[in-house]
Amino acid sequence: MPRGIPNAKRDENAMRFTTFHVPLPPNPKHMGSTYLRSDTQTHWYRNAVRATAAGRNKIVQEEPGPSIGEARRGSKVIVVHPGSRVLRIGRASDVTPVSIPNVIARKHNHPVPRPRYVEGISRPRNDNKREKPVASPNGDEYAVHLDSDDPFDMKVAAITISLRDRMRFYKLRVTPNAANIASTFNEQFVPETIAEANDPFRVDWIRDNMDQYLVGEQALQIADPFAQDYVVRWPFYSGKFNTRDYPSNAMILSDLETIIRSTLQDRLDIDPKSYEDYSVILVIPDFYDRFYVEDMVRLLLMTMGFKQLCVQQESLAATYGAGISNACVVDMGATKTSIACVDDGAVLGDTRMLLNMGGDDITEFLHVLLQRISFPYKDLSLVRSYDWNVIEDLKARLCTLAEGDVALNLYDFVVRRPGQPTQKYGLRAYDEIILAPMCLFEPRVIEFDQKRAGMRPIAHPDVTEDIVEQPLEYFTQAMVISTQHLLPAAMPHPIVFEQVQGLPQSGSQTPGLGQQPAFVVAPQPAGESAPPQTSVNTVESLTAPATKTEDASESVTPSAAGSGDVAMKEESPTTTLPTPAGSTAPATDIPGAPVEIIDVDAMEDRAAPSALPADQMTQLLPPQQPHIYPGGYTIDVCFEASKLPLDVAIFNSARAAGGDEKIRKYLQAVLVIGGTALVPGMAHALESRLQAIATPLVPNMEKVQIIPPPKDVDPRVLAWKGAAVLGKMDTVSDLWITAVDWDILGMRGLKERCFYL
Repeated sequence: MPRGIPNAKRDENAMRFTTFHVPLPPNPKHMGSTYLRSDTQTHWYRNAVRATAAGRNKIVQEEPGPSIGEARRGSKVIVVHPGSRVLRIGRASDVTPVSIPNVIARKHNHPVPRPRYVEGISRPRNDNKREKPVASPNGDEYAVHLDSDDPFDMKVAAITISLRDRMRFYKLRVTPNAANIASTFNEQFVPETIAEANDPFRVDWIRDNMDQYLVGEQALQIADPFAQDYVVRWPFYSGKFNTRDYPSNAMILSDLETIIRSTLQDRLDIDPKSYEDYSVILVIPDFYDRFYVEDMVRLLLMTMGFKQLCVQQESLAATYGAGISNACVVDMGATKTSIACVDDGAVLGDTRMLLNMGGDDITEFLHVLLQRISFPYKDLSLVRSYDWNVIEDLKARLCTLAEGDVALNLYDFVVRRPGQPTQKYGLRAYDEIILAPMCLFEPRVIEFDQKRAGMRPIAHPDVTEDIVEQPLEYFTQAMVISTQHLLPAAMPHPIVFEQVQGLPQSGSQTPGLGQQPAFVVAPQPAGESAPPQTSVNTVESLTAPATKTEDASESVTPSAAGSGDVAMKEESPTTTLPTPAGSTAPATDIPGAPVEIIDVDAMEDRAAPSALPADQMTQLLPPQQPHIYPGGYTIDVCFEASKLPLDVAIFNSARAAGGDEKIRKYLQAVLVIGGTALVPGMAHALESRLQAIATPLVPNMEKVQIIPPPKDVDPRVLAWKGAAVLGKMDTVSDLWITAVDWDILGMRGLKERCFYL
């Protein structure tokens, strides 16, 4: 072969089962032509020249007016940030976006489907009398006494124990018999009726409206949607399309188009005829679905006809809004919590985590907890929008993560219902205001399997435009780290870790994978500044119905490190400690105290006896081959990783970025955004828990720092603000993709402009 011409490299285009050889592209050095030897001959350059020429011609044809240079920068750029609960949209030149509920109500032919609410939180049994935790008779005010075999009560008691241990650490007193005091007050409370003339926030309910659809706040003000032949739907759920409530993707896109068009027309005064003059920046989730991005781009570019489009990830946009280049961004939304590390303007793909929990779980859990103390508003139903707003208002005003705010206080709330006078209620509550947001750190009460029931993939799994599928579309390295303990021991795995920080939550036991490993947190040494991570205390009656391991001293050995030192018991074929579903790291503040581990799943199994013993039933069942998920795993890595506690997921995300230096780098710059970040005490709760995990596992770990949003910036709109900043920069000109580009190249054109896709 002549010198200077390299040898033919191995064909890496993934065309298998064929002997056809794809020739290498010609080397421009040996070509006599000048084709594609400069950037001026690329498709992007020609489109840019064509667009510039068309713009000049349009300016000449228009009437004299202010020049383009005089227009405000970003006034022709629309930033769209879809959320599960709120759609934020506005011009890049605006200070704040327009925020409307991302909901639509459409007229429906008979029969009209009844509205429903999918429960995401465990519920207590109704077949027995509700038992409430009372003070322990042994005089320990921090102990929890429970005479109930209900799995829900045991889960709540485990979260209460974790709270009591933190209160013990901070030397905070516990009010004895607070639950009974609150219940007695709430049962006897009589609501006060407020006259309509004295209610400044009365709602004008929509009763006789013949419009075919209502969007945003109006959709939630319909007095009785079912009786008025309306179907209320939310197009988004957990960063994806809400395929549970829609029979087809076309209906989702149609409703979404209607919401965007109505908002642009009514709130921003942008006529559909002028869409061709506006550019769009679309903010997408960090862990995105490729078909979701494709449908959204096609909707905005081809269907609605905007001039050009740029796609940006939420974490990267948040760093733009905060003015920093490196951070671990935690976006806590209504139905999801996403975590990703940003390094110098790029989202590290392997660090992305998606947790299937958010602010709506706090709202629902607060409702369940308030019902246990005789919530005075007895007719509340979360399926009705006005009742949901009642609990949302209570969550915004009552919930906290600061242990010092726990007290037996008196609160009030107002109920506004269509056709009935406004009523003012009184409420006494104790630790329910902190137990509700603690479900993010103790997600044992969240029913993850129930939340994804009925959801279907956006596109058929066999439909793809690429020959080679990217594994990062199904799971990331951070998710693999988080689910390491669920994989069979004999299964080869690309990475082996000595410590595992997470346990799956309720409903996460995968058949055929063996028993989950047990986790133990060592006792708190004297002088340690970090509060306990979580704990299983010496509980008298809480452990009574559970099966106690006889030889616990041989199975689990507490480490001598700090409170956050997570020591994992090695699984052996002879001895295995059962672990409660959804538990993280049990701890005790008393050196040498016994560690009781409660198997909630065993309790549920015991409550429903079968006709045959388990071993006989196993013999009768035919052997089944395990289902293989993407990547060759026997478990759904993405789904199992979505059950992790928030602090564990953040630490695992930082671990996936690299070595100890990277972990220290990102844990010292944790940026918390989203509506759930507004819970008081969230920053300290995250700092203390992350510090407890990282200190014993990361050498030379300094203080974990939570970066607050910029002054006077709402954390809920920080990602939108960052995308608006990008829309006003000159460098965004290299990221635009037009309808012509999309028509020719499709998703390939988007990959050329967005290197992370």
